[in-house]
Amino acid sequence: MVTAARRFSQAISEGDGISLIVEVGGPEDARRAEDDGAEAVLVDGGSVHELAGIREATSLPILFYWDGEQPDALEGADACVVEAGGDRDREWLERVHGELGDRFELAFRISDEERLESALEDFDPELFVLAAPDEEGDDALERVLDLLPDVPAGKLAIAELPGSGREDVAELERAGVDAVIVGGAPPTL
Repeated sequence: MVTAARRFSQAISEGDGISLIVEVGGPEDARRAEDDGAEAVLVDGGSVHELAGIREATSLPILFYWDGEQPDALEGADACVVEAGGDRDREWLERVHGELGDRFELAFRISDEERLESALEDFDPELFVLAAPDEEGDDALERVLDLLPDVPAGKLAIAELPGSGREDVAELERAGVDAVIVGGAPPTL
């Protein structure tokens, strides 16, 4: 299912600067995100029924925020965000990795150093979504930036910062983050 033309990690690692991943809810959002310069789109689990239309509407790679959907229901997605924090244990992650890892690129969503270290030891993923789910504004930005040094060279770091603006994106880019998830329209850089 992962094709060379739509490989998610390749899209966000190419070129200069930080890549923008725009959260979309349907095909029109995806077209608009592509026209506005996004390098990938994010679809959450509530929009799984929109995947086929989004795939038709854009040539951008699709990152899907996985929430237990069957792999066959994810036709059109290129990569999946998998929660690797909170109450998720190693056994659960092994099962998910086995179910999805052969069909999609996996981005482990991490919110603390302990989970990052464990994910590296147990799975050695290429993609990390650095998140601060319990923080807002500058605190969330600082939390994501605190996690960044623990991501080894050669791995791709994606920041998840709800409500991030142009200044936040610029700071993430200076720090070496590869991509940032933004809601709706990408911020003007």
